[in-house]
Amino acid sequence: MKILLSHLTGNANVRNALLGLYKNNLLHSFHTSISIPKNFIFYYLTKFKIFNELKRREFDDSLYKITYQYPLKEIARLLCSKLKLYKLIRHETGSFSVDKVYENLDYKVSKFLKKNNSITAVYAYEDGALQTFQMAKKLSLKCIYDLPIGYWKTARKLLIDESINRPEWSNTLTGFKDSNDKLARKDEELILADYIIVASSFTAKTLLDYPKKLNNIIVIPYGFPPINSKRKYTSTINRPIKLLFVGGLSQRKGIANVIEAVEFLGNKVELTIVGHTIVNNCIPLNNALTKYNWIPSLPHNKILDLMANNDILLFPSLFEGFGLVITEAMSQGTPVITTNRTAGGDLIQDCENGWLVTPGSTESLINCLQNILHQPEIIRFVGQNAMNTASKRPWSKYSDELSNYLVNNV
Repeated sequence: MKILLSHLTGNANVRNALLGLYKNNLLHSFHTSISIPKNFIFYYLTKFKIFNELKRREFDDSLYKITYQYPLKEIARLLCSKLKLYKLIRHETGSFSVDKVYENLDYKVSKFLKKNNSITAVYAYEDGALQTFQMAKKLSLKCIYDLPIGYWKTARKLLIDESINRPEWSNTLTGFKDSNDKLARKDEELILADYIIVASSFTAKTLLDYPKKLNNIIVIPYGFPPINSKRKYTSTINRPIKLLFVGGLSQRKGIANVIEAVEFLGNKVELTIVGHTIVNNCIPLNNALTKYNWIPSLPHNKILDLMANNDILLFPSLFEGFGLVITEAMSQGTPVITTNRTAGGDLIQDCENGWLVTPGSTESLINCLQNILHQPEIIRFVGQNAMNTASKRPWSKYSDELSNYLVNNV
């Protein structure tokens, strides 16, 4: 079996899927927008702030000989974002929107398939699979679909009340802006898939809302980064608890609940927020970002360092596929407060190696934080348990489980 895998950017789960396939001699080729080796002349551009994003497009050296890249539209998208040419990257319609760039990659991969007869299966991700799968079906190739977040119909069902009850935050729920054509493409990708890979039982559960019977749905949880064996804990008895939020600044991830809880608790806590704004005109969010320590973006290693220097990660997401920040924080010995609409339901035992709160409930989040304030030593206990959980599932386990499944079933 030889698998072609495509993804626009290549985040941690994609990279580890690639390494697993490569190690097991399953990978035919990797197709992406930008892939920059350290010895490539353009890598030196990453020293300049405007090109910092390119540092995230460095892949394992072993993959470069079988990597195909289609960089022009993605470079244009990144430049338009830096130069604030928002019309050109407007959701779906902008010439260099992420939708258009992903569609271009999908189209290029579909054409590549026609010219290569040594490929036996394709592995693609949500919003970038339709043309690839359509061509694969014509060529009698197997289609493997990776769904990194829950099904869109379930998202709308669970978030519609949030949109109504918090109108001042509704424009951050960008999933409601998807056109009917985009939603139809998502549905067609799912029905064309022979195998659907998801990372949490919550994501698998959302697929029950798909109106037709889907093919094989497999849950393979992501792995954890290496644990921080040097993690030190300091008493919070005479200081505020240091809280951290990392993620896109959308109410889908519960950022409004975080801000409300922190405002209620006052000087008992300190908040740091790391993440890009999704929209520019959310007034309560803009106001909050001026009050708290806001960092729009950090390299991955710096985020891990920041996690290790905070007491608790807040991630009360209302709708997620997994939530990589959960596993990242736990690997650093930083306990997480999250919900059962993330991987939290699979990874966390409440009050043992983290905490679970009710999605969308500020009251539940406040109660959880107040309980912690009343027994501050619990942070060390729960954090060490979180790190112990992380030590048992390194990323290599995810890579091996994914590869083993594909070898034995596809």
